[in-house]
Amino acid sequence: MPTWRRTPSSRSVQWLQAAALRCGIGALRLLGPVRSSNLGGWIARQVGPRLRVTRVADGNLRRAMPELNEADRTRIIRAVWDNLGRTSAELPHLAGFDRTLAGPGWEIEGERHIEALKRDKTPVLFFSGHFGNWEMILPIATMLGLTVSGFYRAASNAEVDAVIQGMRQAALGPNVSMFAKGATGARAALAHLGRGGSLGLLIDQKMNDGIAVPFFGRTAMTAPALAQFALRFGIPIVPVHVVRLGPARFRMVCEAPMQVPLTGQRASDTYAISLAMNATVERWVRAEPSSWLWLHKRWPKDAPAI
Repeated sequence: MPTWRRTPSSRSVQWLQAAALRCGIGALRLLGPVRSSNLGGWIARQVGPRLRVTRVADGNLRRAMPELNEADRTRIIRAVWDNLGRTSAELPHLAGFDRTLAGPGWEIEGERHIEALKRDKTPVLFFSGHFGNWEMILPIATMLGLTVSGFYRAASNAEVDAVIQGMRQAALGPNVSMFAKGATGARAALAHLGRGGSLGLLIDQKMNDGIAVPFFGRTAMTAPALAQFALRFGIPIVPVHVVRLGPARFRMVCEAPMQVPLTGQRASDTYAISLAMNATVERWVRAEPSSWLWLHKRWPKDAPAI
């Protein structure tokens, strides 16, 4: 552990940051889910487009969807920031979202696939991307009777991380484990799968030591972990994503388990599964580009069109 992390001043700063976060969470809970979502979206729309990372989103859109003009890209990026702000502001309400017919809460499309998985009592690998409110995927699965664990990226401030994970865990309950990204978390996830557990992963971010797989017609470094898990344990892969219908209103879309022809060659099968997953995420994004998080550096700047 770096020396600076042990200093009293550093611990004090971390504690103050966590205290400020707790105050913000308390205020959002008082506002309720709809007003929280609207406030988060408004703030993100005002601030986000002015940040340098917006250039990343614009560059990504230019590469992936060159048919869009500047006005289209501006509109999409503004909506991306709106969705990100709403998703963040909805986190304090995560544990309170129920299945409802209207208003705050969620509905589901493709529930028959969930019911089939429950009947078969088979472990499952779910995959998704940073689309709509992706934080709702595991809580909805839990409420539908599936115990699905997942990965998370730990915040650099341990105090803040504990607050964020506490909100997630409150929505998941005590029977769902979350694994921090990294070697330790990967080993824990493997053990979880070995015990017959199910796992959900977001697969749409760049992984420098991943494998090169086409995404929007350009090579993108893609994490092979989910494909490797599927081949190792012989369990189905199910695409799922959350569509935002309004402030604090969501629809989870569950598709049929993927059918990818396999050759028995580990490297080629890993690539084939990863290619199919990237194509699925691309299909979702093309259908609703303003719902995907274009802000991360998904492609190398010099990635040629394929």
